[in-house]
Amino acid sequence: MIAVDSNILVYAHREDSEFHDEAATCMVTLAEGAQPWGIPVSCLHEFLSVVTNPNVFAPASTADQALAQIGAWLASPQASVLHSGQQHVAVLSDISRKAKLKGGQFHDARIAAICLENGVAVLWTADRDFGRFKALKIVNPLV
Repeated sequence: MIAVDSNILVYAHREDSEFHDEAATCMVTLAEGAQPWGIPVSCLHEFLSVVTNPNVFAPASTADQALAQIGAWLASPQASVLHSGQQHVAVLSDISRKAKLKGGQFHDARIAAICLENGVAVLWTADRDFGRFKALKIVNPLV
């Protein structure tokens, strides 16, 4: 299974993004493909927070536009929303200790833990900070 980080989602949604074409192609490939893929629930929340923020985009996406985009992605038969489960605290604790995390680094750790709990083989992200989680394979599909 492939999981998709919020930065790829933002780039795919926002036509004014420098990486829009590449990210949109990635999302179409997933949505139309036969391989299971998912979006960690934390990434959906972050996507909504970023694309609707008028301090980030002018004009920002409306809530309806952003929610419609999520609906379109999740309409793919192979798509799912990835949630934390019974082992979340144990997985989060393990990867956090190994990476010696502090402060804001726990946000990425929560996403990595959700991915690991859900059997994700690869996380698509443009964020190199995920490299600190050795148990999770990271790929930047934009390069």
